[in-house]
Amino acid sequence: MRRPSSLAVRTTALCLAVAGVMALVAGGIAVRQVSTASREISQQTLSAEADVVAAQLAESPVAARRLNEILRGQGVEVVRRGEAGGLVGTDRTAVQAARRAGLARVTADQPLHGSARVDGSVLLVEGRTIDGQVAMALVGKVAIAEGAGRRLLNNVVFALAIGLLVAAGAGLLLARRLAGPLRRTAAVASAMSHGRRDLRVPPQGPRELVEVGESINTLANALAYSEARQREFLLSVSHELRTPLTAVTGFAESLADGVVTGDEVPEVGRVIGQEAERLNRLVSDLLDLARLGADDFRLDIADVDVVQLLAESAQVWHARCAAAGVTFSLESPGHPVPVRTDARRLRQVVDGLAENALRVTPAGAPIVLSLRYGPGFAVVEVRDGGPGLSAEDYARAFERGVLHSRYEGVRPVGTGIGLALVHGLVTRMGGRIEAGPAPEGGARFTVTLPLAPPGPDATQPLPR
Repeated sequence: MRRPSSLAVRTTALCLAVAGVMALVAGGIAVRQVSTASREISQQTLSAEADVVAAQLAESPVAARRLNEILRGQGVEVVRRGEAGGLVGTDRTAVQAARRAGLARVTADQPLHGSARVDGSVLLVEGRTIDGQVAMALVGKVAIAEGAGRRLLNNVVFALAIGLLVAAGAGLLLARRLAGPLRRTAAVASAMSHGRRDLRVPPQGPRELVEVGESINTLANALAYSEARQREFLLSVSHELRTPLTAVTGFAESLADGVVTGDEVPEVGRVIGQEAERLNRLVSDLLDLARLGADDFRLDIADVDVVQLLAESAQVWHARCAAAGVTFSLESPGHPVPVRTDARRLRQVVDGLAENALRVTPAGAPIVLSLRYGPGFAVVEVRDGGPGLSAEDYARAFERGVLHSRYEGVRPVGTGIGLALVHGLVTRMGGRIEAGPAPEGGARFTVTLPLAPPGPDATQPLPR
């Protein structure tokens, strides 16, 4: 594959091309104008000479030979028209030019001002009458009139050469001015692709190049921030993974060494099973979060009765809240509310929000699972009486690991992926989720989903 030319070469070539075209166009116009002006002046000069020669020949016919010699010395030929209409002259080319220009039609009232091309040369012709029947014409070569144009053409060629040299220098300077910042920007981008995050593009060069450099710097800052967040997230996940692994490893070693025996074995087995289940949920959440953006993330969309789904979920969370001393309640209509969604993923969303609420809700405070609906949508809410969040934290609640790093060591926190996973699931199911303060004093998470369209047998809308 042929390597493309550099910006310096292209810029220089463009400047040369522009300068060359401009010089050629300007020179062509100038040459044409000067040639036209010279031809007009020569025609006027030849016309004046024709008037003088015609007057002298009318007064003194014997002066014809002397006048012919003088005019021939100036490069002008004399052609006569006799009484019979024939043309006579010493130069065949001049006679032919006079004939083509129309000397035969010259009268006292209609002199001849013209030109004719003979053998590739243009000759100027001025015809006058001497008496009623005799006429004469002066024929001059256009080459006499084109001398100035030829000199101008030489000057244009010289100016073109100077212009091309200047354009080459200007192109090289411009290319260096453009290519320098671009090369620095490319070097920073290349270093970023190899993991460097400490380099920045200096704001130099034209405004557009400065804007490109600022964009690269913004990207570098965003990458540094994102990677820092990822490191924090990985550290928190590693900690969450290590906790159940440590418990499983410790109890397994106790069993293997015979430290735990007799009646203690069943309890140790239950602890190992609980920690293994916790570890399994964490790994599953990580896999789901990683796969959310993939095209092959599977959703089984169908008509789901949210009332029944929440009732099944409430049975589990009522028992878990009771064990923690937390009051649990379910607010739901007494009739089915069909929603077009994935039942398994919606249950995962509800359980994730409920687990997040139970983690921070103190004993004696409430947790409420609520369902309401409006025209075309259903709203599922999980509210708690916990400490809640700040207004800034509500706006960033679904960013991965933000609440974990913000509240670690202050209150019980999870892995930092639960709310991010819930947000991704709701979004993939075509809904939206929001966070805000709850009337119970803690946080409220609101999931809005579209209602299932009425089937062919449905004749009544949902009761209000």
